[in-house]
Amino acid sequence: MDARLRAVCDLSVPAAREHAGLHEYDGRLQDLSADGVRAGLAKLGDGPPLDDPHDERHLAAFETLLRVSFEVIGDHRRNPLLHMDNLDLACYDREYAPAEERAAARRRHLAAWPDGIAMALEALDAVPAPVAQALLPAIRGLAAGIDADSGQVEAAAIAAHQQFVAHIATAAEHGHPDAALGADRLARLMGSAESLDVDLGRLAERADAERDRLRAMLAEACSALYPQRSLPDAVAALVADHPDPDGVLTEARALTEETIAFTAQHRLVPHTDGECRVGPAPESRRWAMAMMSWAAPHEDDGPSWYHVTPPDSSWPAQDQEEWLAVFSRATLPAVTAHEVAPGHFTHGRSLRRAPTLVRRTLFSLAFVEGWAHYAEEMCLEEGLRADDPRFAAGVAIEALVRVTRLAVAIGLHSGTMTTEEAVQRFVSDAHLQGPAARSEAVRATFDPTYGRYTWGKLALMDLRERARATWGNEFSLLRFHSALMALGSPPLGLLDTALERG
Repeated sequence: MDARLRAVCDLSVPAAREHAGLHEYDGRLQDLSADGVRAGLAKLGDGPPLDDPHDERHLAAFETLLRVSFEVIGDHRRNPLLHMDNLDLACYDREYAPAEERAAARRRHLAAWPDGIAMALEALDAVPAPVAQALLPAIRGLAAGIDADSGQVEAAAIAAHQQFVAHIATAAEHGHPDAALGADRLARLMGSAESLDVDLGRLAERADAERDRLRAMLAEACSALYPQRSLPDAVAALVADHPDPDGVLTEARALTEETIAFTAQHRLVPHTDGECRVGPAPESRRWAMAMMSWAAPHEDDGPSWYHVTPPDSSWPAQDQEEWLAVFSRATLPAVTAHEVAPGHFTHGRSLRRAPTLVRRTLFSLAFVEGWAHYAEEMCLEEGLRADDPRFAAGVAIEALVRVTRLAVAIGLHSGTMTTEEAVQRFVSDAHLQGPAARSEAVRATFDPTYGRYTWGKLALMDLRERARATWGNEFSLLRFHSALMALGSPPLGLLDTALERG
C-alpha cells in the first residue's frame, strides 16, 4: 500500500478494518493518545502525488479531513465516539473469516482495552457535557456480554471499562455546557471531507426548500390514503400499520427480494450480484433497527447481511410499539431500498470492483449515505410500488427525518438553535414524538455531520440533472450510476469526474 494511503488508514483504524475490510488491523487499537495522534498526523502527505489526478484529490481530501478533525476540532479530546469505535468488539461478529480466527482477534483486541482506555482517559480532557450525556448509555453498553469472572483478560477489560464510564459520567456532570463547534469549524469539517467549500447559509436554505418539497409529497400521498384525516393523524396511522415482532424479518426478506429484482430489471446499477441475507444484528449491535453489513472490498467474497432487529419481547409494550413503527408497511420498503437495493448492498458490490486502491479503501460518508438516500426516491421515480401511495409516504417520512438532521446540525453548531428548538424541529417537521425526537436532536452534539444523508442526496440529484443536460439522448440511469460507482465513494466535490469519464 502507498505510504500516504497507509498513513490515512493508520489514523482511521476502525473504518479501515470494518468498512474497507483491511483485517491486518484486527486485534489492534489505534493510538489516540496526544502523542500518537501527533505522530500519525506527521506522516500524512509523506509521499509523491498519485498518478490519477482524481485519486490524488480523493486521497488529499482524507488527509485534510484528518488534519481538521484532530488539529482543528480536536475530536480525540472532545468526542468519546472515536474512542468507542476504537474499543468496539462488534466488528468480529461479521462472518468475514473462520470463527476461530475472529475469536482470536477479538481476544487480542479485548486484551488491549486497558491501554486503549488509558489513552482515552488521557486524551478526553475537553468533552462537552451534552456530548457526554448523549453517549454515556452507549459507553456503558460497550462491555455487554463480557464476563469479568471468565479470565484475567476479561477482568482487566471490565476494570478499565469502569474507569472509562466514570470519566465520561464526570464530564456529563461537569463538562462545558455548550457542544457547538461554531459555524466556521463546522463548515471546515464538512468541506474538508468532501473537497469543497461549504456555505452553511446556502445549505440551510436548501434544507428548508427540500423540507417543503417533501411535505408536499407526504401530504399528497396521505390525502390519497386518508382523505378525511389531518396530516399528523394520517402519519400516525401509517406508522401504526406494521407487522408484529415475528413478522418483521419475514416482510424484510420479501422486500429484499423485491428491491433486488426491481433494481436488476430496471437496470438501475451496474452490479446486483452476490448474496444478501436478512437477520437480526449481532447482540452487540442490536441498538440499530436496520443496517447493512456488506462484504467489504478487501475481504474474500461472502454474504452481506441486512440486519433488521425486531424489539425485544421483554420490553414494555409501548417501547415495542415505538420500535416497530420503524418497520411500518409504509417505511420498511423505503428502508430496504436504502439498505439493500439500489442502496448500500449494491453499492458494496460495486466497491469490490472499484479500479484503484484509494477508491476501494476511502469512503466519503456523505456519498455512502447520500447514495442510499437518493436510491429511495429513485425507486419511487422509477415505479416501485407505483400503485401504493404508502411507498411515496414512506419515502417522504424517512426523508423528512434526514433533512431535519441537516437543518438541526447547522442550527445547533452555528449557535442559532437550542437543543429544545432542535427537538421541536423534529416534532414539527419530521413527525417524531417524545424520546425519538429528543434522541435525534442530541445526536447532533456528537455527530455534527449527520446531515450528510440529505446533503449527499441533493448533490447526486444536481449531478444527475447536469448529466442529462451534458449527455442528452445518450443519458441513462445505468450509464450515470455506473460512472458514479466506478469512483467508489468519492468526496462530493469530485463528483464531476463521473461526467468527464462516464
